[in-house]
Amino acid sequence: MTGARTILRHASLAWLLAALVLLPTFAQAASKPQPGPLQTLTVLTQAGTETFKVETATTREQRDRGLMFRTHLPDQHGMLFDFGPDQEVRMWMKNTLIPLDMVFITADGHVHRIERNTEPRSLRVIPSEGPVRYVLELKGGAADKYGIKPGDRIAGKPDPKADAPAPSQALRSRTR
Repeated sequence: MTGARTILRHASLAWLLAALVLLPTFAQAASKPQPGPLQTLTVLTQAGTETFKVETATTREQRDRGLMFRTHLPDQHGMLFDFGPDQEVRMWMKNTLIPLDMVFITADGHVHRIERNTEPRSLRVIPSEGPVRYVLELKGGAADKYGIKPGDRIAGKPDPKADAPAPSQALRSRTR
């Protein structure tokens, strides 16, 4: 009987050790941010038309999470934050691991201003410097690469009713 107990004890220790080794891997995989559904967004620049695939952030939770903890953002992909009616908004880069271009857009679809190559993990507040409805976050350098400038227009905005926040969830600034 002692041989069977020893084997059982060793097997139990092996399972425990395996669980301790693999648990962080499973926890990390479970916590990796998963991109949401993609919609098409078209930017009408002076040089032509550029199309992007964007996730939309229309609820407070989605805007708070934003692109946090992402280690990669493919070219011509991004996230469009919808704040409802035009208003002053403030952004920051807390827990955002990659540089981004932030394109501030009015409700009528005009690019108001662009903050280029924001610093990852920075707590510096990035203001809209005027009332806007949308903020389009793209991979750092994308605004220059695709010729996006203030005054350009956004067409094909994702349907705000698809994930529209309730009026009580209106967010005046995103804090990640």
